[in-house]
Amino acid sequence: MEAFAYTDINAPLVERCRLGDRRAQAEIYKRYAKAMFNASLRITGDYAEAEDVLQESFLSAFRELHSYKGDSSFGSWLKRIVINKSINCLRNRRLQLVPLGEQHDAAGPDTPDSSPDTEVVQWRADVVRRCVQDLPDGYRVVLTLYLLEGYDHSEIAGILGITESTSKSQYSRARKKLLELASQRGLTA
Repeated sequence: MEAFAYTDINAPLVERCRLGDRRAQAEIYKRYAKAMFNASLRITGDYAEAEDVLQESFLSAFRELHSYKGDSSFGSWLKRIVINKSINCLRNRRLQLVPLGEQHDAAGPDTPDSSPDTEVVQWRADVVRRCVQDLPDGYRVVLTLYLLEGYDHSEIAGILGITESTSKSQYSRARKKLLELASQRGLTA
């Protein structure tokens, strides 16, 4: 079996950024801003903070571009910066994980209509987004990192400075709380 070397399609653009090319920086921003903003918004839960994190992340990325080695995609490297800055933003708000003793009743599973129309699907997606935003910070961060960003519990533990078991329990409680919120808003049976 042949091994293939990873090649980032943005490598030429990144190299131009390293040389201080403002147009290349603008193009990188254009390509990644929306996705990075959404990742930050899912973590911070605040539109204005996510905008600030986005700007700070791009400034840091362009300033620290010499540390990007190209062993992963530029997008992955940038996303890590965004996630770290988003978490730091929460820490500055004194991120508090929800105490382990707090219990939430589990709601039933989501049972979507067999043939929902586009408006219903869009309404449900908006309600789910609002439910995620309404989760306590600790729940929302762990849920977002695990479910939406694809980190495993040991990685989350390292990022947040918690134990792996705390990450797992926060994720479990976040799912239960999310189902509870969804149920209250008419999304579950």
